[in-house]
Amino acid sequence: MSLTELFAAHYQPMVRLAGLLGADDPEDIAQEAFARLHARRGRLREHGAAVSYVRSTVCNLTRNRLRHLKLVRQRPLDHSGVVFGGEHAVITAEKHGELLAALNRLPRRQREALVLRYWLDLSEQEIADTMGVSAGSVKTHASRGLAALGRSLKEEL
Repeated sequence: MSLTELFAAHYQPMVRLAGLLGADDPEDIAQEAFARLHARRGRLREHGAAVSYVRSTVCNLTRNRLRHLKLVRQRPLDHSGVVFGGEHAVITAEKHGELLAALNRLPRRQREALVLRYWLDLSEQEIADTMGVSAGSVKTHASRGLAALGRSLKEEL
């Protein structure tokens, strides 16, 4: 698959991933991930590794961006005012607002594990590779994240 085809097929899902992970600039994050793929394309171990590489890069760039913004602003980030592109308008519809707000309140690793599992439908091993942790850590983060999400949503009702 050419880089152009890869970009056309996976750009919007990567924008969605960055947005769900809390990026204030999900389009920029996705574009940067593809730019890094372009620079590294010849050095990937296998042809199918490109999507995994871009996904991991989106997670890492989002993490770094949030860390930077937190330091710059010296206060917790509030992602409720983030404006997303066209496809995100559907996700942020009123019936999903409470879920997204509760998701944004989770610790970063728990949020990443849940987004990668339930929004991207990745396996535990794919999530572990993307997050750079063991499969057991993925199970722990996902379990704790689901429990916290459940408690948070019950409190809002």
